[in-house]
Amino acid sequence: MGRRLKKLRTIRIHREGTDILISTAVLLMAVNISVYNYFDSHIPFYILFLLTIVVYMLLVNFFRCPIRIFEQDSEKIVIAPADGKIVVVEEVNEHEYFGDRRLMISIFMSIVNVHANWYPVDGVVTKVAHQNGKFMKAWLPKASTDNERSMVVIRTPEGVEVMARQIAGAVARRIVTYAQEGEECYIDEHMGFIKFGSRVDVYLPIDSEICVKLGQRTVGNQTIIAKLK
Repeated sequence: MGRRLKKLRTIRIHREGTDILISTAVLLMAVNISVYNYFDSHIPFYILFLLTIVVYMLLVNFFRCPIRIFEQDSEKIVIAPADGKIVVVEEVNEHEYFGDRRLMISIFMSIVNVHANWYPVDGVVTKVAHQNGKFMKAWLPKASTDNERSMVVIRTPEGVEVMARQIAGAVARRIVTYAQEGEECYIDEHMGFIKFGSRVDVYLPIDSEICVKLGQRTVGNQTIIAKLK
């Protein structure tokens, strides 16, 4: 597969946040105007206005969407699908799709991380599935199998299947997955978005070479987490 066309490095607001940011701005503006008109003293308004700015900027920060280009050769490379921290690197039994032993690398995203998710490998999407479930804390081991989640399986040009699993957390209540079965995908493209704190697991063949360690910070579409044999 050919490499993606180069894009300008920039940061924008993710489309998943547009409606929320507009409605929140209108609501906060109405509340501030009401407080300004209600109190004779303007001190409560000034306090509320400062709090409003802080809250809104945190919301803008959450929905930021950096445009990133992986500039190295992507052949047999697995990149981090999300910003965050490596919380699991281990062999596991994967029963939902593969039915065998796999290497699992899990990235936990805190509320301050970018929450856009990238494809971890180039290839063709062979499976997309959504499972309803619980909303336990995303870093807990059982979150991978018990929480609400979406599964995306990709077959690389070499015929290796890699699974990425988006997992909801205690705060995250909505998983958005753009992947569609049968379409080609590339690592510079967005696979989906998870609203608020959450996690992404990547399942790899057991003989893959791990390139990250527990506790390491990752940058989505930039950090190499593994190499396929």
